[in-house]
Amino acid sequence: MKNLIRHLAAALTFLIVLSLPIFAQSNSTVEGRWFSTLEFNGIKLRLVLKVSKSSDGFTAKLDSIDQGANDLEINAINQQGKAVRFEAKKYGMSYEGTLNEKGDEISGTFKQRADSYPLIFKRTAEATKVSRPQDPQKPYPYNEEEVFYENKKDAVKLAGTLTFPRDNKPHPAVILITGSGSQDRNETVMGHRPFLVLADYLTRRGIVVLRVDDRGIGGSSAGLLTATSENFAHDVLAGIEYLKSRKEIDPKQIGLVGHSEGGMIAPMVASRSKDVAFIVLMAGLGQTGEDVIYTQTALLQKAGGAPPEITTQTVAALKNIYAILKAEPDNKIAEQKIRESLAKQQGAMNEERRKAFAPVKALLESQIPMSLSAWFRYFIAYDPRPMLEKVKIPVLAINGENDLQAAPKENLALIEAALRKGGNKDFTIKSFPKLNHLFQTSGTGSLDEHDKIEETIAPLVLKTIAHWILKRTEKK
Repeated sequence: MKNLIRHLAAALTFLIVLSLPIFAQSNSTVEGRWFSTLEFNGIKLRLVLKVSKSSDGFTAKLDSIDQGANDLEINAINQQGKAVRFEAKKYGMSYEGTLNEKGDEISGTFKQRADSYPLIFKRTAEATKVSRPQDPQKPYPYNEEEVFYENKKDAVKLAGTLTFPRDNKPHPAVILITGSGSQDRNETVMGHRPFLVLADYLTRRGIVVLRVDDRGIGGSSAGLLTATSENFAHDVLAGIEYLKSRKEIDPKQIGLVGHSEGGMIAPMVASRSKDVAFIVLMAGLGQTGEDVIYTQTALLQKAGGAPPEITTQTVAALKNIYAILKAEPDNKIAEQKIRESLAKQQGAMNEERRKAFAPVKALLESQIPMSLSAWFRYFIAYDPRPMLEKVKIPVLAINGENDLQAAPKENLALIEAALRKGGNKDFTIKSFPKLNHLFQTSGTGSLDEHDKIEETIAPLVLKTIAHWILKRTEKK
C-alpha cells in the first residue's frame, strides 16, 4: 500500500457508508478503538485506529477494513491535552485532531503526501465483521507456494502466490493481472478478495494460478514512481518467464486473466510474447482511457442522481483538463493552466450554476496531483484497439451489464471490432445480466452496493472462465 488513498482513486474502488455503534462515554485519553470513514473523490474508505498504552505514552495500528489491510504501522502517536497526532511515515500519512469533551470523538485533518481531508474518528467497541462466504478455507486440496522473481528490465522484485495441483504433472497456467492502482495479490477491495476466489476455483480444476502483489504492495518492491501500464506489462512478461521455469506448468499453455486495467495490459503482453496461449479480459477496455472516464463519469453521476447539467459541465471540464495534459508536458505549467481553465469555466456561469459547479471544481482541483502523474497521462492517451488487433490467440472478453466503470456496451463492442479487424479466429464476447464491475450479482451496479453484497464473484462467471480455458487447453 505505497499510497493508501491516491491509488484507491485510480483503482475506481467503491463506496460504503459507515454504520457502526458509537458508545458515548467520558474518556479523556486517546486509548481505545476508533472508527472513521475517509472520503476521497467520492470514495468512502473505512478506517480503524487501535490505540494502546505503552511505558512512554501510546502505540497504535491502523486497519483499512475495505482493503482487507490490518495493523498498518503507526510510527508515532501522542496526545497533549485534547490535541491528538499520529504519523505513518511508510505511507506518507499523518493526522492532527482534537478530542471532544466527552472523549468519544476526534475531529481533525488527515494528510497524505500533498493531499489533506477532514476526518472524524469516533470511539466504539469492536469492528464490523463482513461475510464473504466464497473465501476459500484451508486446508486447500492443492499446493500453495510463496514465490519471488524479478522484472530485470525495471529492476523490480515481485512477490506472489503460486497454486498448483498435487499430481506433479504439467498443467495449463494463468497469471492474474489486477486493475488500476496498487493492489495486493488477491486484488482486495471493499473486504472482497476476487483473485483469491478465482485462483481457488481454477486451481481446483487443474489450472495453475500465479497472483502477484503490485509494485510497492506486500512483498513487491516499489520501482519507479513514474511507472505506467507499459512498465506493468513488463512485470507480467517477467511472470511468464518465471512460469516457464516451473515443472508443474506446460509452457505452451500459459494464459493471462486481466481485470479492468489488467484487461488492457493483457493484450499488450499477448501482442509481444509468443509464450501467451490465451487471454481472458474481465471488464477489459476497448475505449481510450480518456473516453473510459467520460463514459464512467456520466454513468456514475446519473446513478448518483446528479442533474444532467452538472454532468455536462463535469465532462466539459475534464475535456479541457485532458487537452492541457496532452499538450503540455511540464507539470507546473499544466497545473497552472488547469486551474485557470476551471476558474474560467466557472466564471462564465450565472450565480446559480456557479454555486452548483463549485463542488465539482473543488473535486477536480483535488485530483490535479494524480492527473499529472506519469501513469494517468499514459492512461488517458492510450488506445487499446491497435494492440487488440495484433492478438491472434484465443480471447474471452466478459463484462457485467451493471458495470458503471467499464461500460459493457461501449467496451465489448470495440474489443470485438478490433479482434475482427485483426483477423482473430477464436474469440468469445459475453455480457452477464445484473453483474457489476466486480462481477457480483447486483441491483443497479451502484457503487454503494459492492461492500453490502456478500458474493465476491458470481458462480456463473467462475464456471465460464474455467470452462473456456479448459476447452482451449485440453490435450488433443
